[in-house]
Amino acid sequence: MEKSDATSSDNFVPIIDIAPYFSGTPEDKRRVAAQLGRACREVGFYVIVGHGVDAALVDQVEAVSREFFDLPLAEKMKLHVGGAAGAVGYAAVGDTALAYTRGQVAPPDLNESFQVAKVDAENDPHFQSEAARGLVPSNRWPEQPAALKALYIRYYQRMGKLASDLMRLSALALELPESYFDDKIDRHISRLNVRLYPEQKVAPLPGQLRAAAHTDYGTVTILKPGDTIGGLQVADRDGNWHDVPMIPGSFVINQGDLMARWTNDRWLSTLHRVANPPEEAHGGSRRLSIVFFHHPNFDATVSCLPTCAEPGVAPCYEPIQVSDYYSMKRTQQRAARAKALASAAG
Repeated sequence: MEKSDATSSDNFVPIIDIAPYFSGTPEDKRRVAAQLGRACREVGFYVIVGHGVDAALVDQVEAVSREFFDLPLAEKMKLHVGGAAGAVGYAAVGDTALAYTRGQVAPPDLNESFQVAKVDAENDPHFQSEAARGLVPSNRWPEQPAALKALYIRYYQRMGKLASDLMRLSALALELPESYFDDKIDRHISRLNVRLYPEQKVAPLPGQLRAAAHTDYGTVTILKPGDTIGGLQVADRDGNWHDVPMIPGSFVINQGDLMARWTNDRWLSTLHRVANPPEEAHGGSRRLSIVFFHHPNFDATVSCLPTCAEPGVAPCYEPIQVSDYYSMKRTQQRAARAKALASAAG
């Protein structure tokens, strides 16, 4: 799909003030939902303001994350994802390649990250089944910074609430009851992933990016983007890349693959990437992003929504349980990774 360099910020990704959803009349709610629905049909991405998330919490999570990434590598590697199942903990630069999620072979991505799974599952019998264990692993927390665990838990829970609000708005946009998705996400298995994109002091390999082109797996992704050059880009239907505007205090939202399945592909799960900074950037391109990947309950079934079915036409996808869907995606990712490693060895 790659056809061109990114455009400048060109209003391709719409900006939506969702404050009227919280404080407005039913008519105000429908107006916000209509804006969201149009963005999901035409772009798959939108930027929200008026979301009500405490700016101080966001700033604290960003500051404590920078403290963590500033630790010596040996200290961070004590929590390396290779040491435990479930991909929770620290991933170093070069450990991951998002191209694998599309079954493609590519150089590793130029970022390091720390990932957290569901923060309130350990004492809930619902998450102790065999089906749940691989999707909801136990989290691993660093000793330093001491404030990180409590802040990440607060942020995870706040993003879960915001994701629930966005799913309610989505239901309205899809002409469904506002609470339609509630029982499908009330025990969501979301992930919080904080990524640091270091300054690039060595030229990337051919085709190597800060994060390769990919789509997300789940329902909605809530991104607090960095504010330095070399950032998020979104592909249009013609394969052109567009920079996502950086609005202070905003979140960038995109639909994942499961929302595309639920809506019979009426809503887009859009290809996106994180670009390299220009060569002349030298300093000042270190970038931190905070990403909340919202996923439904592991035992929820995703099937074509009644308002998205075409009369007399079979849906694009068969119904699938969320746990089976993620198992399928993991198998695809492992196969691509094995192919990449074999190619490198050869």
